[in-house]
Amino acid sequence: MRILLVASAFNSLTQRVYTVLRALGHVVAVELALGDEPVRAAVERFRPELILAPMLTRAIPEDVWSRYPVFIVHPGPMGDRGPSSLDWAIHENAEVWGVTVLQAVAEMDAGPIWASAPFSVRPGAKSELYRGEVADAAVSAVLLAVERFQSGSFEPDPLDYSRPEISGRLRPYHTQDYRRIDWSVDDTATVLRKLRSGDSQPGVLDTLAGREYYLHGGHSEDRLRGAPGQVIATRDGAICRATVDGAVWILQLRPRRAPGDPATFKLPAVDVLGDFLADVPEVPVSPEEAGRRQTWAEIRYREDGAVGFLEFAFPSGAMSTQQCRRLLTAYRDAAARRTAVLVLGPARDFFSNGIHLNVIEAAADPADESWQNINAMDDLVEAILTTTDKLVVSALAGNAAAGGVMLALAADEVWCRASVVLNPHYRLMGLHGSEYWTYTLPARVGAEEARRLTSAALPVGADEALALRLVDRVVGGSASEFGTWVGREAARLAESVSLETRLLAKKIRRAGDEAAKPLAAYREEELARMRVNFTDPAEPYHTLRRNFVCKVSPTATPEHLRG
Repeated sequence: MRILLVASAFNSLTQRVYTVLRALGHVVAVELALGDEPVRAAVERFRPELILAPMLTRAIPEDVWSRYPVFIVHPGPMGDRGPSSLDWAIHENAEVWGVTVLQAVAEMDAGPIWASAPFSVRPGAKSELYRGEVADAAVSAVLLAVERFQSGSFEPDPLDYSRPEISGRLRPYHTQDYRRIDWSVDDTATVLRKLRSGDSQPGVLDTLAGREYYLHGGHSEDRLRGAPGQVIATRDGAICRATVDGAVWILQLRPRRAPGDPATFKLPAVDVLGDFLADVPEVPVSPEEAGRRQTWAEIRYREDGAVGFLEFAFPSGAMSTQQCRRLLTAYRDAAARRTAVLVLGPARDFFSNGIHLNVIEAAADPADESWQNINAMDDLVEAILTTTDKLVVSALAGNAAAGGVMLALAADEVWCRASVVLNPHYRLMGLHGSEYWTYTLPARVGAEEARRLTSAALPVGADEALALRLVDRVVGGSASEFGTWVGREAARLAESVSLETRLLAKKIRRAGDEAAKPLAAYREEELARMRVNFTDPAEPYHTLRRNFVCKVSPTATPEHLRG
C-alpha cells in the first residue's frame, strides 16, 4: 500500500513508524507539515492510499482529509484530546495511558477511532516515555489500524463519551502555571513529576541567579540535603537542588528568550550558571558507587559474576568532550577488571548520538570544540577496538545515530531491542564522520552497503540492521525485559567453552588488521576530512549545526524522505 507520512518532524516516532511500515512492504514517503500548500503538493505527487500522521502539531488541510483517509496518531487513551496528553499523564501520576489512532475530521482529536493500545506509565522523563513505551504502543496501534483499513470491512468507532471504554477527556494546554515549582512547599515527588512532565520540551520555568531559566531533567538524590530551593551540589555538569524533604538533580538549563533575542538552547546546568556556583561543592560519585545508590550519575558500573556492565546515560544521547573523557576513564577501569565479558549501554533510551552539538555551538570556538569532541570520541572507540582480553558487547535498549552507531560497532557484538532505530550516517550534519567508521562499518556490511547507508541518510530498523549484519542479535520486549535478556546471554557468553578460542581469534584478527592497515591510518584519513568540515567556511556543518541546535524549521521536506 502507498502510505504518506505527514509529520511536523522526522523524529524518533516518525522514524519508527517509517521503518516498520517499509519492513512490511509498504511504499512509504514522508512530507514535513510545513504548510498547507506543501502538504497538498505532496498528496498530488505521491497519490497515497492512506495518509498517516505519527507526530503532528498543526491541522491537515480540510480539502486533504475530506478526499483521503487521514489517520492521526494521538498519544493518549481513547477520548483524550488536547496538545499536552503525556504532560498530563505524568503530572497526574497516571499508571496506565494509551495511544489512539483516529481519523482526521474538522474537530481536533475527535474523529472515528481505528485502533488504540495501552501502556504502563513508568516513572521517568516524558522524552524517555515517548521514545519507549509510547512508541511501542503507537506502532501496535498503527499496525492494527493499517490492517483494519486494508481489510476494507472495518468500521471505526465514533467518539462516544457514553461508552465505558472511552476514558479520556479534553484537556487544556499544560502551561507553566501547572508546571511551576514552589520550592518551599513541593515535596520531591511533586518536583520530579513537574520536571519530568516538561522534559525535553518545554521545560519548567524557574528563577536562578536572578534570571529565568527552563529546567530540564529531574532525578532523585538519596543523601544530600539543604534549604529548599538551594543549589547544594554539582556533579558532571548537573546541579542538585534541595526540596522540602530531599533533593533533585537538574541536568540542563535553557535561558528564557527575551523578545528579539537569539534562540536559546539547552546546556549543562553548570556551564550556564558559571560563577554563581563558585561556592557550591562538586560532589562526585564513582561508577561503582552509583551502581549501588539512588542518585544521579551519567556512568554506572556493576558486576554479575564474570560479566561487567558499564552503563552510561547522556541527555539526548549527546556526548561532549568531557563526557567522552569521563566515559573513557570508566571504560579503562572496567576493562582492567577480571571479567570475561563487558556490556556497554544504558538501561533504556538512547545508546548514543555522537558529539554534543549544543556544547559545541555554545563554545567560544566551535571549530576547535568540534575537533576536541571528535578526538575524544575517537579515543573512546579506539580503547574498545583494542580490548583483546575480553569480549565487549554493545547492548542497545534505545536508538543510536551518527557517531553513536559507530561507537556501538566498536564492540565484538551488537545486541539491540526490536524497537531500536539506527541512523548510521553523518551527511545530514555536513560531516564525513570519524569514530573509525571506515574500518568498522565496511567490515560488517561490506563497502558498497556502507556507502549506501552513509549516503542515503535514512533510518534503519532493527530487523533490517540484523539482515544487513549491522547488528548481531535482536530481541523483542520492553527495556527491562531486554536488560534481563542481555544479562542472561552475557553470562552464557562468559561461561561458554569457546570463550578462550574466541578471544584468541580476536587477538589474531586485530593483529592482522593492524598489519594490513593500522587504526591510526583510518583515524588520520577520517580526521583529515573532518578538519575540513570544521574549518572551511564553505562547508555547511556550522550552519546545519546551528539550525539543528536552535530548532530552525526547514523550508522544505528533504528530497531523500520523499521516496
